[in-house]
Amino acid sequence: MARLILASSSPRRQEILKSLRASFEIITSNADESVDCNMPPEEIVMTLAERKAQTVAKENHDAFVIGADTIVVYNDRILGKPADRDDAKQMLMMLSGNTHSVFTGTCILHGNDKEIFYEKTEVSFWELAEAEIDRYIRTGEPLDKAGSYGIQGYGAILVKSIHGDFYSVVGLPVAKLYRALKKMGYPT
Repeated sequence: MARLILASSSPRRQEILKSLRASFEIITSNADESVDCNMPPEEIVMTLAERKAQTVAKENHDAFVIGADTIVVYNDRILGKPADRDDAKQMLMMLSGNTHSVFTGTCILHGNDKEIFYEKTEVSFWELAEAEIDRYIRTGEPLDKAGSYGIQGYGAILVKSIHGDFYSVVGLPVAKLYRALKKMGYPT
């Protein structure tokens, strides 16, 4: 049986990967996540996804290793995880009533084979009142999410529309991942 490894401790990515009905292991990558912020967003997420996969694949050469990275971009500014509640509020106020892009890069390594790709999804927010933003921040949900929101949780009420892959916004474009694994010979 072919081994499948997710190089991520993200509970959201783990839940998405479970939808493939494949057994997999979780080995957290300790890859360096520093990048040149002048790189295009798609290059940033693919670089980090590959770096995460490589870190785990070094010790698991026979396995199919999946690395992923997600960033939120608004007005050419990368919005990572907020530093604190004030930072989360600032990000959410910026996103209020506007459309931003979510980029997720995915890399699969198996032996000497590699598949790497990204998805870009456009997400539009409703115009949000300050009280709504404060209430959302009090849930604690935004504090460990890029862009300060989780579309799959309570943060769904902030979203007016989405154009692209929902699962990519959550952190793993599962349909494209499935096809890439199949192309690489993983028994689907």
